[in-house]
Amino acid sequence: MANNNNKQVQLSGQLKWVERIASVMDDKFRIPGTSFRFGLDPIMNLIPFAGDASGFVVSAALLYVMAKNGVSRKVLILMTINICIDALLGAVPLLGQVTDFYFKANTRNILLLKEHYQEGKHTGDGKAIIALLLIILVVFFAATIYVSYLAFRWLFNQF
Repeated sequence: MANNNNKQVQLSGQLKWVERIASVMDDKFRIPGTSFRFGLDPIMNLIPFAGDASGFVVSAALLYVMAKNGVSRKVLILMTINICIDALLGAVPLLGQVTDFYFKANTRNILLLKEHYQEGKHTGDGKAIIALLLIILVVFFAATIYVSYLAFRWLFNQF
């Protein structure tokens, strides 16, 4: 029983750390006089390629940390989908900068983690698919950078 409590305390600490990073990336700042919140992710994405890459790496690192802590396979797959959608939308010039203010993959992933740990939804263990998800993320990351490169090249050729 004590071992179970220690593991719950450790997971709670990991969840808080991941939640803080997600908040910094997605909703740390508020526009005065409004309830609109944003984080570093849309600001970093103003820098072509580097912004997309850094946001993607942070999201993938958060996914990896949670996978190592025993999040279920379903949660890991849903988190990966959120990261990929965010990266794909973010790779499109102009549209990507706007959608980064609204599609907040890290915040969505925190909600999935809370459902898993606090509400008992999406049960199971996902450690067996960590390698597969990392391969998918690396391939998707490379494809996203390539799409971003093509989109910027096309945009600059138009002017």
